[in-house]
Amino acid sequence: GSRELEARNYLEKHRIMELLNYLTSTLLFFRPEKPREYLISILERLRIAKVTGVAFPFFMDHSNIVSMFEMMDTSHKGTISFVQYREGLKTLGLLDEDEVLQDDGHVITLEKFRSEVNKRTEKI
Repeated sequence: GSRELEARNYLEKHRIMELLNYLTSTLLFFRPEKPREYLISILERLRIAKVTGVAFPFFMDHSNIVSMFEMMDTSHKGTISFVQYREGLKTLGLLDEDEVLQDDGHVITLEKFRSEVNKRTEKI
């Protein structure tokens, strides 16, 4: 109904689902000993970034991205498939449910994966 549409529009306007997906993904990726404190620290850094105009803190550094890529690259070829790439972005909360990625037929290298993770993280 109207109330449901209003709620969906509100969530989309404020990108709440993207934020929640990202928070959940980083929580599961890093698995901190104190998850509530970890989430509070992320939200606090987000608040500070918004108030100061400084870029949103990047939670995944180079080693984290490499680790995730290596987990997907089980054959150690230095590449992953497009399906793995898409699922990796979904796992990190960096791919909208309704977003369609175009498969150009090429395998995904670490550099392409890192570049896309960085680009999408900056949008959040």
